[in-house]
Amino acid sequence: MIGIVDYGMGNLFSVSKALERLNADYFISGDKDELLNADALLLPGVGSFRDAMEVLQAETIKEFAATGKPLLGICLGMQLLFEESDENGLTKGLGLLPGRVRRFPGTNAAGETYKVPHMGWNKLEFVTSSPLLKGLEEDYVYFVHSYYVRAENSDVLLAKADYHEEVSAVVGKDNIFGMQFHPEKSSKLGIALLKNFLNLVEERIRYDDTHDLSSD
Repeated sequence: MIGIVDYGMGNLFSVSKALERLNADYFISGDKDELLNADALLLPGVGSFRDAMEVLQAETIKEFAATGKPLLGICLGMQLLFEESDENGLTKGLGLLPGRVRRFPGTNAAGETYKVPHMGWNKLEFVTSSPLLKGLEEDYVYFVHSYYVRAENSDVLLAKADYHEEVSAVVGKDNIFGMQFHPEKSSKLGIALLKNFLNLVEERIRYDDTHDLSSD
C-alpha cells in the first residue's frame, strides 16, 4: 500500500491517477500513524520550499525514511529531501540527501537571458545504474520548476538534464529517491519510472516477509 503524503501542497490528483493506471493500491493522508504503516511513501509538492517545510510533518517523514521502506519525492517533494534551499531565504530541508536547492539565475555564462521557470520537455541523461532506471532508455520528461538541485554528492545522482545548468533530475540513495520532473505527466518514461519504483516496493515487501518468516 502506497501512502501519498497530504500536506496541502501536492498535486495529489495526477499522482493518484498515475498509480491507478499502474493498478497500485494507495491512500492519501496526513495522519502520522497511517503514513508510517504504509509500504512506501510518495511525497509530491507544488509551490514554495519554505511554505512546505512549515506545514510538512518533517519528523514523520524522517521516521519513515529510517525504516528503510521506499520513499519517493516528486518535484518540490524531491527538493524537500535535500539539506537546504535558497528559496525565500535560506530554509532547512529534510536533510535525507546531501545538496542544496538553488534558483535558476536566468542568465547564462554569455550574459544571455533565458526563461524562468523552466517549463517543458527535456531529455534525461542516465548517469549511473539503478533499479529505478532498470530496463529504461533515455527519453524526454516534463519539468515545471524555478529552482533546481545541485547534488553535493555525485553518488546520489542517477540521471540529469540540462537547462542552462546541470539539473539533478533523478536522485537516489538507499531507500530514498527523488524526481525533479513530473513522472505522472511524462508519458511512457514517466510511467515506467513509477513502475520501477513500485517494483522496488514489492521487493521490499517480499524481503520483509521472508525476514519475518526466518525470525520465527
